[in-house]
Amino acid sequence: MRQASKKQGINLRPGNVISGKWHHRKYVIKKQLGSGAIGSVYLCEHNGKYAALKISDKSSSITMEVNVLKTFQKVQGNRLGPSLLDVDDWVDFQGNRWSFYVMEYLKGSSLADFLQRHGDEWLGILMLQILDDLESLHQTGWVFGDLKSDNLIVTHPPARLRWIDVGGTTQIGRSIKEYTEFFDRGYWQMGSRKAEPSYDLFALAMVMIQYYYPNRFERGNSPERTLMNKVKQIPQLQKYQPTLRKALTGQYSSSEQMKNELATILMGPTTKQTQYRRPTKTTTAKPKTQYQARNDDGQGHPILESVGICIVVLFFYFCYLFLL
Repeated sequence: MRQASKKQGINLRPGNVISGKWHHRKYVIKKQLGSGAIGSVYLCEHNGKYAALKISDKSSSITMEVNVLKTFQKVQGNRLGPSLLDVDDWVDFQGNRWSFYVMEYLKGSSLADFLQRHGDEWLGILMLQILDDLESLHQTGWVFGDLKSDNLIVTHPPARLRWIDVGGTTQIGRSIKEYTEFFDRGYWQMGSRKAEPSYDLFALAMVMIQYYYPNRFERGNSPERTLMNKVKQIPQLQKYQPTLRKALTGQYSSSEQMKNELATILMGPTTKQTQYRRPTKTTTAKPKTQYQARNDDGQGHPILESVGICIVVLFFYFCYLFLL
């Protein structure tokens, strides 16, 4: 009977109290925030403060997610996912043991709600933010895996796109362990389910597309053609079309590449750096990288790219302040 009840999953109700077996901290359940293959997430209260509690009978999966969050916290200067607050076990009244961890509760809006209130112009800048976080994540040796709209939230003010569930996070080189078909390049027959940066970038492109197709759509006989046609049909996606195409077809090897190209699009043609070349008779021009600004000596200025991105971020930040 106990095994059968655990297989059905747990269904906590508002007012239920989760008491840690080892740390003896008590958490009062307020409401369910979501559920998935690994477990359920609830809004809870502890000592007058709100937090998010994820609980599951799959102790090994919970342990792995906890290790991922601990890894994120070691990345200085970055907020990769919510902060980890507690890890413990809970024994219910039937004697079943459940593993859980408590994390920071990120309060905000869904990506769709935020864009509908403040305008589609924010889509690009929010994607820049998450690309910056993905680059930091990939450098630690992980990919997000189950990157989708439901796992993203916009906290504000100031507006900041954050991810809220690390259940699909997978070490680079392994097979993606958790995914959602619409955001999975394997489902669209446009790549493998190997954990690599390009897998996350495909999913991020699908997040942008899915905002304009909330009911989603079938892949059809030619999945790649289906996606490209869907992008062409949305006027707001036209300026992102080159970036989306590269992300969908796996032409980016890093988040930084996609971030730099997206920043160039957002800055517009009038703010692009002009290429200068000092004419000489004896010097052979050095080969250019496709998206790198050049100075008089033909050397790249990656600082200029960073400055450009900062300008875009600051512009949207101040615009947002006027919305409050």
